[in-house]
Amino acid sequence: MSSLNASFSQNVSIVHPKYFFIVGLSGIPYSSYYYIFLFMIYFITVIGNSIVLLIIAFERSLHSPKYIGVFNLALADIGETNALIPNMMNNFLFDSQYISFNACLANMFFVFLFSSMQSVTLVVLAYDRFIAICLPLRYHALVNNTSMVLVFSAVWAFNFSIVALMVSLITRLSFCESNVIQSYFCDHGPVFRLACNDNSINKIIAFLVSALYLVAPLIIIFLSYMGIFLALIKITTWQGRLKALRTCFSHLFLVGIYFLPICCSYIAAILVSLTPNARVISTSLAYAVPPMLNPIIYVLKTAEIKDIIQKMLKNKSAIHHNND
Repeated sequence: MSSLNASFSQNVSIVHPKYFFIVGLSGIPYSSYYYIFLFMIYFITVIGNSIVLLIIAFERSLHSPKYIGVFNLALADIGETNALIPNMMNNFLFDSQYISFNACLANMFFVFLFSSMQSVTLVVLAYDRFIAICLPLRYHALVNNTSMVLVFSAVWAFNFSIVALMVSLITRLSFCESNVIQSYFCDHGPVFRLACNDNSINKIIAFLVSALYLVAPLIIIFLSYMGIFLALIKITTWQGRLKALRTCFSHLFLVGIYFLPICCSYIAAILVSLTPNARVISTSLAYAVPPMLNPIIYVLKTAEIKDIIQKMLKNKSAIHHNND
């Protein structure tokens, strides 16, 4: 009976605010120009990734393991952008900085879910390139449409569970002092640091999530490309090496534009005492810009998609000419 009373009193002591106030962008000078820039990023990201999704979905020649990964990446890009930027635009257009407690948790969940999918998808694409170059004779046995669909289904389920656990642990915290979030969205770190009860579990899971979706993917991708470069050395001709390496260019660009800005923003925050405005701008750009650049890189650097778009434009031009 005493344990029940202790449990009851512990539950009673948990205080959840009705609203949080997101003030990360409110102190930025000339913030209206930054919001316009974010809107342009949002527009380009949604249009570009939607085009990639439609091309891959309706072009049967692209129904291959590699493009299942590209499709998944474009889907994650659209999801993360829609979880981030519309809320930021709502703050600007309607001067509405508050967000309900449950909406805050939902915002946190979707941002981290789609961001984690971007990270892991780049790992899967690195695995695809590793098998294609290092084990070409076994590629179709190890990597096929069925296996890729199963891998991404497992990845979605795993990431969903991890992020759901991370967000659900916020509900055990009590917010009895401040409800002002010093960020541009309901970020996990700034939220759990507001708690006035023990948040050590949240700190541990924040560390584990960072290691799981930032450090581990970088290590795996680095090791994959070490294997690829060792395999390229065994190719006797420079033409053969370049042909094999050219298939990796798009993926290397994607890895660079995703991980470098995030890593640089975190390193700068540790080594240099960034002002709150500088930290918010650097991290928001690190998360907003890569989803915009991903479809541009795949259109410009991938011959198959470029050829399909050129054929579509030629067919449209021919139809228009015949109608005239």
